[in-house]
Amino acid sequence: MTPSATASAIPSVLPTYSRAPLNFVKGAGSWLTEADGRRFLDLGAGIAVNALGHAHPALVDALTEQAGKVWHLSNLYEIPQQQALADRLVEATFADTVFFTNSGTEACELAVKMVRKHWYDKGQPERVEIITFDGSFHGRSSAAIAAAGSEKMTKGFGPLLGGFTHLPWGDHEALRAAVSDKTAAILIEPVQGEGGIRPLPDQCLKGLRDMCDETGALLVLDEVQCGVGRTGKLFAHEWAGIEPDIMMVAKGIGGGFPLGAVLAKAEAARGMGAGTHGSTYGGNPLGCAVGLKVMEIVAEPAFLADVNARAGGLRQKLEGLVAAHPDVFEGVRGTGLMLGLKCKVAPAEFVSAGYAAEVITVPAADNVVRLLPALNIGEDDISEAVTRLDRAATAVSEGLKA
Repeated sequence: MTPSATASAIPSVLPTYSRAPLNFVKGAGSWLTEADGRRFLDLGAGIAVNALGHAHPALVDALTEQAGKVWHLSNLYEIPQQQALADRLVEATFADTVFFTNSGTEACELAVKMVRKHWYDKGQPERVEIITFDGSFHGRSSAAIAAAGSEKMTKGFGPLLGGFTHLPWGDHEALRAAVSDKTAAILIEPVQGEGGIRPLPDQCLKGLRDMCDETGALLVLDEVQCGVGRTGKLFAHEWAGIEPDIMMVAKGIGGGFPLGAVLAKAEAARGMGAGTHGSTYGGNPLGCAVGLKVMEIVAEPAFLADVNARAGGLRQKLEGLVAAHPDVFEGVRGTGLMLGLKCKVAPAEFVSAGYAAEVITVPAADNVVRLLPALNIGEDDISEAVTRLDRAATAVSEGLKA
């Protein structure tokens, strides 16, 4: 069959990404090797996914061992690896129960369903409104883009799923005014990732918890990007000393294997019985075997202490970088190994200069470039990374003068 003119006008891979002209063929630790042999220091970690870097031996062993046994069973049957990971997550967190997904987007879908089913089963079906905030990102499904509400993600995809109230970031008066007897939940990222590495102050997160306790609304945290050790605690909300009712997890939990989860307290998950939700691949043996190994490593107090030590050293070096290039940067923001360089130039410009300097960073909103390295990045790699960032900043600075 001869392809039609229309069919030939579009690439075989749907062109929804603006891809960099890089083709990585191998990874080890914090390094990626391009097809032409160049070695790049990876400060993106697959957008906070490769929590333990590339090809971590323990994860490779866990995956290959499980691959030699069984890959897929479906959730029609008991899956021992899934049970073991659920038990580990319940043991380590606030949660009483866990549902496994393949991604953060799927976790958002379930979180929204769980909130609304909770109130339906309590005899208050009118409580459907979920409060969200400007700059948020919860995925790209219909529910997730409706939750975020930004024109960039929603334009052209209407009609949108209703029931979301979007508020300005940090506007306490607007929040108090928005909460009503129809409010089902407040959904927020403890640290906005796509929104520009904006941490929610501990006192604000405590205030949200108090407000939810007063009104009965559920507190739903999106820790897809900021969870699994990224901020120096197993989950970011732990810094504030509070617990959510529901939490979305993905990215780092699989260490590079597609894996997500919704963690919930028993009361919040009321109503989610047999047949109310499902997933073909969620919680499969391969993903859960890897996720269990990630948890065994990342949840250790000594590992998290090392994350904080590395984060402190990296931040200090980044402050020096900013001071050395005042025409390129405004400052450093973030927490743990979830850091951002606030730029005076377009983030894409600095990211591109980074490619030339063989260092990988990730753009975000609010003129921020994200630095999301592997949690176990070595001190030598941190020093080399900052050297390469300095090289990129110098190139950008020279371009400004030209």
